[in-house]
Amino acid sequence: MRRFALGMMTSAALMAGLASQVQASSKDYSKSTKTDLVTKIIGSKSYQVYSSLKLEEVTKKVKTKTKEKKKVAVKKKSKKGKTKYKWVTKTAYKNVKKKEWKFGKKLTASSDFRYAHVQSKSYKVKDGKRYYYIYVDGRPVGYVNEKAFALSKANVVSQVSLVNNPSDSVGFNAEDAINYVTDQHGSLVDNDSVEISCKSAKLNISDTGYVSSRKTGTAVLTFKYGKAKATSKLTVRGDAKEGISSADVTPVKTDLPEIKTWSASDGASLSSSSTVTSEDAVSSSHKYWATDMSGNAKGADIETIFYHPAVLSAPGSSNLEAKVSSAVQGIDFYDNDLVTSNLDLGQADNREARGHMVYYNMRGVKKYNWQLIPSKMLSFNTWLSYIKNIKVSPYMKLGHGQSVGSTKKYVYVLANWNRSNNWSNSQELIRVKKSTMEIDKIWTFKVWNGSAKYPRIFLNADVIDDNTLIALFHNASKHRYEYWKISRSGDSFKAKEVGATGSDLISNSAEVQGFVWDSAYDVYYIAFNDYLFKIGAGLDGGTEAGKLLNYYKFDTGREFEGLGSYKGELYVNLNHPTETLKVDHITK
Repeated sequence: MRRFALGMMTSAALMAGLASQVQASSKDYSKSTKTDLVTKIIGSKSYQVYSSLKLEEVTKKVKTKTKEKKKVAVKKKSKKGKTKYKWVTKTAYKNVKKKEWKFGKKLTASSDFRYAHVQSKSYKVKDGKRYYYIYVDGRPVGYVNEKAFALSKANVVSQVSLVNNPSDSVGFNAEDAINYVTDQHGSLVDNDSVEISCKSAKLNISDTGYVSSRKTGTAVLTFKYGKAKATSKLTVRGDAKEGISSADVTPVKTDLPEIKTWSASDGASLSSSSTVTSEDAVSSSHKYWATDMSGNAKGADIETIFYHPAVLSAPGSSNLEAKVSSAVQGIDFYDNDLVTSNLDLGQADNREARGHMVYYNMRGVKKYNWQLIPSKMLSFNTWLSYIKNIKVSPYMKLGHGQSVGSTKKYVYVLANWNRSNNWSNSQELIRVKKSTMEIDKIWTFKVWNGSAKYPRIFLNADVIDDNTLIALFHNASKHRYEYWKISRSGDSFKAKEVGATGSDLISNSAEVQGFVWDSAYDVYYIAFNDYLFKIGAGLDGGTEAGKLLNYYKFDTGREFEGLGSYKGELYVNLNHPTETLKVDHITK
């Protein structure tokens, strides 16, 4: 009886659905069909983007035909009392009012937004096809055919190489290999909704989606959602001793006075005390002077070279996948390329901290106008010229976002958790292609001083080249900073301590906010909230490794959030408003 009742309900629901389809066929689609605000992934095929799409009433002459009987001449008489007729077609025209779809102005091709952050929350149906109204990097733009999106597509990292780590208690999160997965309408699917399976003779995936690196082996990971499907090859390397080294460098002593900076809680309050919107953009540069260790009140200065967009996502972007925050945690320069790691406030402390990376081509940038990208204050053509010089990565793992470096073709992120308390787990290095801003390779490595009992987890690192990292480790128990060179050969990594400074630098345990190697002068710079320390690197023999050379105290009222260097030029980042500043007058 229950099965029958269910069948009756199903039939009723089916009839209701059919009825709704009939009603939908006569629906006035001039009103948008609203959806949740979703991220859209632009596909490889290009379609026209229009400023508007409306049903408009038009008057048209419609051709009509009628038939009528007409007498015809007859040469011979017909039968008595009858007349000869034939049917004649008459053509006439009359004015008829009807509704037709009208596209607005042609704006551009969807391919121009291939690497932008595209979102939508409504669509209209024309001739059975969906046309979505899109926002691009936060700005409302226009309508585009649904076929412009990557429909039912899965894009994942093709290769993942993990270090053999018997002490890793967590393993590799398979979701880290996802660039994006879309549904049948080209909308980004939450990673948690993607089905992940592991095919391997030795390895397996846990119920929570992690693959252990305690045993060697290979596996094929399959990612599936609906019709979207992709695979990734995962390898756990064979050498369990890889990454074991010695921290045997004698630290260089310093003669520092007790230096304190404001606490993390104070810093958070100060750094978030002012905000900027697209309609309230900054129109002048900031310039700050620093006092150096000798007491010189003009030991160095920093001046704004670039104000970042206030945001790169549409209003109402509440979930983290959709929101591209203006809160930058790390930066790096290579030539005229600037890359940033953008995490929403508070996310950097999350073990699985994720966000977006943003690439800017800085050639010809006007330092103020880029703040206006999410607004309509720029003309469309000016705005479009800016958009073509910005790329936004998919939602990806970033760690706390301050270990960022770049080369000509790639961006690297050492995605470590800043609350790990120096555990012995593996460290995840992510490589992103600049051409697409999508992840193309993931490695893990470990660095231990003799054994897993003395691990080295790096929260700050810089990239020297595509095979080398320089990483910073604060050995709090021994009150020193260590500098490590991490070298990659193929998929294997070696670690060597290359310097040490015998000081905590800041006496009240403030966190490092940026680290970079200046190759032109062979020095490191280490940033704290409002302090910048200059340390000899000794990598090229030009300075003494680990020796304190100078420090600079800036009064910006905001935290440094990342450092970058290229060919002797040094850059720092501040948030609220987010701006990149160039360091000048610093003693070389």
